[in-house]
Amino acid sequence: MEDRYIATVDLGTSKIALSVARVSGENAEILFFREKPSEGVRYGCIYNPAKASVPLKEIIREAEEELSIKITQVVIGVPRYGVTQETASAKLERSDAESCITQEEIDSIKEMALDSYPLNNPAEQEIYGASAQSFSTDDSMNYTESDVVGMPSSVLQGNFKIFIGLKKASRNIDIMLNKADVALARKYFLPTLTADAVLQNEEKENGVALIEMGAGVTSVSIYQGGILRFYHAIPFGGRSISYDIKMECGFTEVLAENIKLGFGACMPDKLLTMGDKILQIQDEENGTDQLLPVKYLSEIITARAKEIIDAVLFEIQDSGYADRLRNGVVLTGGCANLTGCANLIKQMSGYNVRIGFPKTKKLSFSGCPGIADTSAVATVGMLLFAREDKHLNCTEEVPFVKVPVEEEPDTAGSVLDSSAWETKEPEPKKEVKKEPKPKRESLFVRWTKTGLKPVEDFVGGLYDKLEEN
Repeated sequence: MEDRYIATVDLGTSKIALSVARVSGENAEILFFREKPSEGVRYGCIYNPAKASVPLKEIIREAEEELSIKITQVVIGVPRYGVTQETASAKLERSDAESCITQEEIDSIKEMALDSYPLNNPAEQEIYGASAQSFSTDDSMNYTESDVVGMPSSVLQGNFKIFIGLKKASRNIDIMLNKADVALARKYFLPTLTADAVLQNEEKENGVALIEMGAGVTSVSIYQGGILRFYHAIPFGGRSISYDIKMECGFTEVLAENIKLGFGACMPDKLLTMGDKILQIQDEENGTDQLLPVKYLSEIITARAKEIIDAVLFEIQDSGYADRLRNGVVLTGGCANLTGCANLIKQMSGYNVRIGFPKTKKLSFSGCPGIADTSAVATVGMLLFAREDKHLNCTEEVPFVKVPVEEEPDTAGSVLDSSAWETKEPEPKKEVKKEPKPKRESLFVRWTKTGLKPVEDFVGGLYDKLEEN
C-alpha cells in the first residue's frame, strides 16, 4: 500500500503548531512537529488572516524542505471560543420493520438533524459539530449509538447536541489558508478530538470534566455515559496570567511569559523555603535591575488562576453534571504544567485531578519529543482522527480555489472585532500586595535577547521543593 501523509495545523492564541505524519497501513509515524509564535489570533479566533498566514507559510516551507515533500492541503480545527450548544432531533420512518438498523442510517439521521436545525442567524452562524445523545426505537428509549445499531425497528429517532459558531470565524480560516497557498483538507471541532486523545473510555463512561487551558481560551468538556454532554469556553488562559505579571511588575510581555514559564507556580503557601527567595532580574539591554520575590510572583499567578478556575467550576455546576463526575477532572493544554495548578483545582473543587497527556501509543514520533506534551493534545487528536480517513492524503495535488475576499461586515463587539479585544484585556489583579522586604536569599537572573538565563540552577529546585498536596 502506498504511503500517504497527514498535515495538521493547531492554530492557538500564542503559537501555531504544524505536524506531518506518514501513514503506512495501520501505522502512523510523526516525521515533523514544530511550533512558531502565531500572529493575528485572539481567543483562538483569527481576526487578521493576512498576519496569521505568515508564520503558517513559513512553517510549511520548513516542513517541505526538511521532508522533501509538497504539502498541498492541511487539517485544521475550528475555533473553540464563541461556540454555543443547542439540541436537535430527527425521525426516520423505516420501510422494513424487521431489518436491522445500520450505521449508515445513524449517519443519515444525524445529517437530517443538522440540515433541519433552524439557525437563528444563518448569515452569521454555522454548525461546527454535533454529538449524538440518545436514540429511540418502537418500544425503547435512551439507547446509545453503539447499542441501537443492529436493532430491528420501524422507527428511528435521534437526539443530538449541536455546537454552533460564527461563520466568519470559520471563513477567516479559509482566507488564511488561501493566503498561505495551501488548501483545506478537513475542518474539525477540536474538543471532541482532544478528548479522544486524552481521556480513557472508563473516564468518559463514569463521568469526567476535561479542562483544556490554552494561552487565550480555557474550555471545559463534560463526558458522562461515554457521551459529550456539555461544552463551554471562556476567553482567559495562560496569556492572561502573563499579562498580570507584565502589568504588576512593569515587564515586557516576552519577559513576563519567560518568568512565568521558568519560575511561576500557584499556591504561594505551598512554596516552603522557595517562598523566601527573590529573583534579581537584570536587563542587559538597558542595564536595569529589578527584584521580584518568588512568593509575590506566585500570588499574582494564583489570583488569576483562581479567577479562571472559578469560572470553569461555575460552568461545571451549571451543566447539571457536577455530582456525576466519578472520575473528577482531567487538566490538559499548554497551562496544565503550571506548577501547582492541578492542586489548586483539587483544593477549590474537591475533585480528583490528573494531568492529561496525549495518548501517543498508536503513533511513533522519534525525533519529535514535543508531541508528547500537554500543549500538543489537539495535534495528536487530529492525527488520530485523520489517520482513519483512508482517502486523506495531504501531499496529493488538489484543485486550488481562491477564496473571494468580500467586504467584511460590521463586527463591533463580536468575538472577531479586534478593537473590542484591545479593550477587553484582563485587568491586573489588585488584591495582591507586595511582601515587605525581609531578609531573603537573592537569585540572580539575567535577561538577554536570547531569553531568561538563571545563574543558579533554580528552576529544578522550585519544582522539587514545591509541596505537592
